[in-house]
Amino acid sequence: MKIAHTTKIMIVGLGLLAVAVALRIADPFPIEVARLKGLDFYQRNQTKVQSESTVVIEIDEAALEKNGQWPWKRTQLAGAIKKAMESGASGVVLPIIFAETDRLGGDKEFIEALLAAPVITAQSASSKGKGVPVPRGAATIGGSTDDWLYDYPAAIGPLKEIGEASAGVGMLLTAPELDGVVRRLPLLIQIQKEKYPTLPLEILRVFGGQTSYQVKMSPAGVSAIRVPGTPPIKTDGNGRVWINFKYTFPAIPYTTETWNVKDKVVVIALTAEGLANTVATPVGVMYGHETALQTLQMLLDGNRLERPAEFDLYEIAIGTGMALIAIGAAVWGPYWLSALIVVLIFMCPYFAGIDLFNKGYLADYTWPTIAAFITWSGSIFMRFVMEFKLKQQIKKQFGTYLSPALVEKLQKNPELLRLGGESRELSIMFTDVRGFTAISEHYGANVQGLTSIMNRYMTAMTQAILQNEGTLDKYIGDAQMAFWNAPLDDKNHALNAVRTGLQMLGSLKAFNKEVTAEGVPAFGMGLGVNTGTVVVGNMGSTQRFDYTCLGDSVNLASRLEGQSKPYHVKIIIGPITQQYVKDVYPTLELDCIAVKGKKDGVRIYTVFDKGVHLYTSTHNQFLAHYRAREWEKAIALGRDIMRSLDMIDMKEYYEMMIERIQELQKNDPGEGWDGVFRATSK
Repeated sequence: MKIAHTTKIMIVGLGLLAVAVALRIADPFPIEVARLKGLDFYQRNQTKVQSESTVVIEIDEAALEKNGQWPWKRTQLAGAIKKAMESGASGVVLPIIFAETDRLGGDKEFIEALLAAPVITAQSASSKGKGVPVPRGAATIGGSTDDWLYDYPAAIGPLKEIGEASAGVGMLLTAPELDGVVRRLPLLIQIQKEKYPTLPLEILRVFGGQTSYQVKMSPAGVSAIRVPGTPPIKTDGNGRVWINFKYTFPAIPYTTETWNVKDKVVVIALTAEGLANTVATPVGVMYGHETALQTLQMLLDGNRLERPAEFDLYEIAIGTGMALIAIGAAVWGPYWLSALIVVLIFMCPYFAGIDLFNKGYLADYTWPTIAAFITWSGSIFMRFVMEFKLKQQIKKQFGTYLSPALVEKLQKNPELLRLGGESRELSIMFTDVRGFTAISEHYGANVQGLTSIMNRYMTAMTQAILQNEGTLDKYIGDAQMAFWNAPLDDKNHALNAVRTGLQMLGSLKAFNKEVTAEGVPAFGMGLGVNTGTVVVGNMGSTQRFDYTCLGDSVNLASRLEGQSKPYHVKIIIGPITQQYVKDVYPTLELDCIAVKGKKDGVRIYTVFDKGVHLYTSTHNQFLAHYRAREWEKAIALGRDIMRSLDMIDMKEYYEMMIERIQELQKNDPGEGWDGVFRATSK
């Protein structure tokens, strides 16, 4: 492919890559959502694990049918706390907000139950506030949390007595991403400069026997939150953790007679239709309290998920590298190899992401894959367009003077085409019509008839050129020029050129048989073939150019065609051509001639498609007598050959040579004669 085409493809690929990188840095809605959905895929495809430390007691439809509509008298919940503790529970979590007095009068018994057992109740952030929110102190290291923690104007808290009787009060909170799906949960929030733990962190504190929290800050915000005596929990700058949704929790209907909850945290939660709060998660819709339990279990088991801030930079760098590889494959690789490379590099981020996920890290595979795919697609499309244009150019430029098979070969592999000037050995052929004057006179003023017969002639002659992998250079009036070994390599170029010439002579016989039957005079033909190094390529002006060749060898080929008439043979070939074909086709040396415009002589030959071995030695002796100035011997031998000719048509050649010898006999050139005949006409 042309360098200019390669450059255009790379510009398109790099331009698309620049746009992709800019979009990733700007991180608009579609890019962020794609990344989040990609992270969800890891969650959905991991093996689920059942919690061994937490059991959910479900207040379901059956419980409402048995105990009446919600809210129940709180003595019912007091009994549930007592039942759980008597069943061996290590503690109870009530993800329910008790912001108002029990209208049924059960608060006293409920508060007594709270005081008798480690029970954690709930509160929630809001815009107006209600009840008495319960804050929890936190020691801060490294700076203030004011500009980093999620900040709410107010909260809905429990009644003061209930809050004070509870072992802990945790925020029931979800923080959906921009697509409405909950993936992260803040461990701490703040309201009016006070810090409030969310439910999973409060459960850790209560069952860890601690009274407060520790928060570590960095220039990028919150870096870790810790319950004293436990390992630090790494968070993002806003104090959030990614939730690992890998757990399922055993559920026991509230109405079940016996609760098997020994040594477990019991979560008594609403699951009845219309009462339970549901949220969207990466693994589907689940109850609001479950997101807190997923987070809690993740923290307890150490199956934490992290997405370090530097991952953004890593992903951009990896995506850029993948895109550059994809561009390179699109520019230089075969289509099948390019596709294979792209498939492989597309797979790398995904499988690398799975491996990192299993190690607790969330890595985005979507943007690197999309960036590489877009840049590769754009590059490969541009390459296709460039190659299509190149194929059309090749068809336009070569379709008229190469065979369809060769044009197709060039289109499939343009690398075979070396446009521009280059030096290489070609075999060049010139042909010309003999007897054109008679043909022209036959048609007289009928120009259309003359044009038609010439087109028929050229068609018949051109067919052999194209069939033998030749390049038809041009038509010059009633003459043709063709060459072999360009633009495609042809190691048998001389042989193919000579074969073409002989086939053209055979085609001429069939053509003449056809046209003479129509009353048209027969066509004659002269051919010249010469082999030599020339300059070949696109030549002409900026407005118009042709693929052609130039050089002395081209001129000599033209002169050889011109000499076929005075030498009375159908075809004359040059010395290099003769060396290439002599073992396949019989040849006879005609003379050593200095064509018009040249001083030095060159040996010229004619060629046959049938044996002439019977005459070869005699003919060579004839030329030897001629060059030795043995005029009488040459004349006598020439006349003997003429009498014995029965297979080849060279009588007129010998008559011409004998006539020349007789002239030389009268005007002997002397001892210094070099045996070269110097032509005075083309």
